[in-house]
Amino acid sequence: MTTLVLSVSDAARRLARLDRVWLLLALGFAAGLALLPGQAWRSLGFVAESLLHVSPYLALAVAVAAGTSASGADKLVAHAFRGRGLGAVAVAALFGALSPFCSCGVIPVIAALLAMGVPLAPVMAFWLASPIMDPEIFVLTAGPLGLGFAVAKTFAAVFMGLLGGGATWLLMRLGGLREPLRAEIAGCGGGAPKLADPAEVRWRFWREPARRQRFWRQCLATAAFLGKWLTLAFALESLMLAYVPAEAVGAVLGGDGPLAVPLAVAIGMPAYLNGYAAIPVVAGLMELGMQPGAAMAFMAAGGVSSIPAAIAVYALVKPPVFLWYLALAVLGALLVGYGYGLIA
Repeated sequence: MTTLVLSVSDAARRLARLDRVWLLLALGFAAGLALLPGQAWRSLGFVAESLLHVSPYLALAVAVAAGTSASGADKLVAHAFRGRGLGAVAVAALFGALSPFCSCGVIPVIAALLAMGVPLAPVMAFWLASPIMDPEIFVLTAGPLGLGFAVAKTFAAVFMGLLGGGATWLLMRLGGLREPLRAEIAGCGGGAPKLADPAEVRWRFWREPARRQRFWRQCLATAAFLGKWLTLAFALESLMLAYVPAEAVGAVLGGDGPLAVPLAVAIGMPAYLNGYAAIPVVAGLMELGMQPGAAMAFMAAGGVSSIPAAIAVYALVKPPVFLWYLALAVLGALLVGYGYGLIA
């Protein structure tokens, strides 16, 4: 009996040491194979394809974060952004609207920037603007929704970046949102580093064994942390694509009442599919009578804070920063929705 109790206790300790995210994914896939084997394999293929698509950005972000940490350049990056204030916010918002990152693909880049000590305000501007628009989505949007809508969506992305970055800059000036990264990811990239003298930087860090070892440790730790959360986010996105029918969304959002824009934001955040799949959905909704402002609000809110993206964000930053991010997404989507509704 004692041996049995010890064996059970040892098994429980080993189970507790397993990563909960990977355990959840494994159990979910096993349940899918038992109940819905076809969808389980389709979801696995979708996750693999999505990870392959985002892998260049993930690898670049991980390598840059680890390299800057190992060389000591992270401290110089923090120094370069120190004191630039709203100017950095404006540049980040503009660059975000032009960058080719989706709501989940931008997460590794954000993690690298925050880990290098870049202030949260310009990072938030980039974070909010980037998922809404990129060059490829601009072209795809201009076809079914018109060039005017695509241009307006680009301005909406820049506006949401400026709004979020400016509000974050002000809040940080008042003493809020210090050290935004969670402890486990801050440890991967070094957190917000202290400023250093340029002489302390070793650009050819691979020549020093200690710095070279630090580089590989940072790479493995950051890639493992981001990889598991992106895998979960893409798995959920595959299920949403399979089980959230576009016609159901259309039945709810096809009207033109006074609450159309808030309703579009409320539904767009959890029900949004992805930037590419949303284009034909919104085109169909507008044919059913959906207000242009509601369509803009739906795409803006969903692109920034859909469930897969929200999970990845929550894994990266502390709860107050996560709630602030969601609040900015809602406010920005409402404003661009009402604003576009007035001029469309």
